[in-house]
Amino acid sequence: RFAAGRMVPFSFPLSKCALWDPIPMGDVIGAHITYYRNPKLSLMEKTLRLAYRHAKQNEKKSFSCFLLGTLAVNEDGEGITLTIDRFDPGREV
Repeated sequence: RFAAGRMVPFSFPLSKCALWDPIPMGDVIGAHITYYRNPKLSLMEKTLRLAYRHAKQNEKKSFSCFLLGTLAVNEDGEGITLTIDRFDPGREV
């Protein structure tokens, strides 16, 4: 994740039972998705139209929803494609 233009380490939520030793080992490496791959976003028109219609019908200025899809590495191994093909308006509660 980014904070003020620099990368900061991420952490996992606290739990009662640890599945691994949390002590850092080795050198720090970058794990940003665009560091090694060229990302491509593909959005289905039907999904976009459903989200747009839901936003227009919603009385609130801001609302929550989910866009669901798949993430795949391209055949050449140089890029990744995120294909968003489903819209879920979620629940108010």
